[in-house]
Amino acid sequence: MAEALLYGEREARIMAAREIGNLNTKQKQRLADNGVISPLVSMLHGEDYDSIVAALFALLNLAFGSERNKRCIAKAGAIAAIVKILIQFKNNESLMEMGLAALLILSSCSMNKPEIASSGAVQLLLELLDSEFPIGQSISHQVKFDIISTLHNLSTSPQTIPSILLSGGLITLIQLIYEYDNSSDLVEKAMALLESIVSSSEVALSQVCEVGGVIRMLVEAVEEGTAACREYAAGILVLICRRCRERYRVMILKEGAMPGVMHLSVDGTWRAREKAKALLLLLRDCNNGGGGGSSSSSSSTERVQFSKNVALEEVMREIDRGGRSGTCVRMVEEMIAKLRT
Repeated sequence: MAEALLYGEREARIMAAREIGNLNTKQKQRLADNGVISPLVSMLHGEDYDSIVAALFALLNLAFGSERNKRCIAKAGAIAAIVKILIQFKNNESLMEMGLAALLILSSCSMNKPEIASSGAVQLLLELLDSEFPIGQSISHQVKFDIISTLHNLSTSPQTIPSILLSGGLITLIQLIYEYDNSSDLVEKAMALLESIVSSSEVALSQVCEVGGVIRMLVEAVEEGTAACREYAAGILVLICRRCRERYRVMILKEGAMPGVMHLSVDGTWRAREKAKALLLLLRDCNNGGGGGSSSSSSSTERVQFSKNVALEEVMREIDRGGRSGTCVRMVEEMIAKLRT
């Protein structure tokens, strides 16, 4: 098999590349050690469709589960070749899926991230994801998921965030979250990427804060998303509120965030509960005494608000103690009922 890939004619190389998928892990590694990665990558650079498909399939098999092979594949020039294939075969869904799957696997290797980020892949991936482009309207759910997963892998590389911002990636992500149901795995992955970006870039956080409707989108995700999505959305709201508490606290409260955040503080994952607690501390009203209105209507409103604030403080004290008991849950439910009256 190695000899066919290294020295064989076209048909022999294609057959050998296809056979790699039938090998066990040790056999695949032995092949890689015998130098088959370079000829497989060379097959990607040609115009022969069958050769490209067979080579991608073989490289996917060699890369899976092997950090060493992922790095060797990248060193052999596969990243530039895969980006070229994605551009050249935009209208071929099966080849797109294979190319994106290969890029996803290669991006999971930390040593490959800078090269992928500087290859033009980020801009291309965002264009494929953008529903404003014709290609973005036709690609499958799985392809979109792989694109977001690849971008999430790359988001830990310093070169990636500027590329995402310059390519309008934040708007693309937010638009995608708007278009899908909050319980979707696609929204969960997109929210994770969005939190990763704004956590590492003040510029990105500033841009997100200025997007109309984004706070409502995040509040709805806290209420309706998957367990992980709720955690990521709460984390973004914490960052937004910390950026300018006086401004964003009121905006978050106006969108009705308190019930969802309070629920999350007792029934979320450990990380979600910590983020919800941090957000509640930012949202709580430190002035429990009411204002100085003179009318009976104003006084009545202030009394209701004061009652809510007192109840909220009781719940916060229980949450501060780390409470998740039936008493704490009941207090949260009672508080949510008050907030909704």
